[in-house]
Amino acid sequence: MYQDEYSKRFYASMSDLVGKTFTKVDGYDFVCEEGTFRFYHEQDCCESVDIYDIVGDLQDLVGTPILMAEEAEGESPVDYECYESCTWTFYKFATIKGYVDIRWLGESNGYYSESVTIEFIPK
Repeated sequence: MYQDEYSKRFYASMSDLVGKTFTKVDGYDFVCEEGTFRFYHEQDCCESVDIYDIVGDLQDLVGTPILMAEEAEGESPVDYECYESCTWTFYKFATIKGYVDIRWLGESNGYYSESVTIEFIPK
C-alpha cells in the first residue's frame, strides 16, 4: 500500500487484500476493520470501465480471511464486439467458503485508460 503525496490518497494492490476479513463486499467496496478497499475507475472522456459480471457468491468473501487475491487481464470473448479498444480485467478471490471472479470491462477509443484502481480508505 502506498500514499500519493499530491492527493494524500492511499492506493492498494491485490496482495494487500490477502489475509483480510471483510464485513461487507459489494464488488466495488470491500469493507474490513481497518477501512474500505474501493475498486473504481476515474471516468474520462470517450471511455467506460465497470463490472461486467460476477461469477460466484460475494458472500463467500465475507466473514472469513481472503486466501487468494489475484488480478489477470484477458482476451475479449469471440461473441463480444467491443468499441475501438477494450480491456478485460479479472479479479479472482478465494476463501475457505469458495471462489469469486469479478470481471471488469474497460472500453475506449484507444487513447484513454481502461484500468481499475484500488484505493484504501482508512476508518
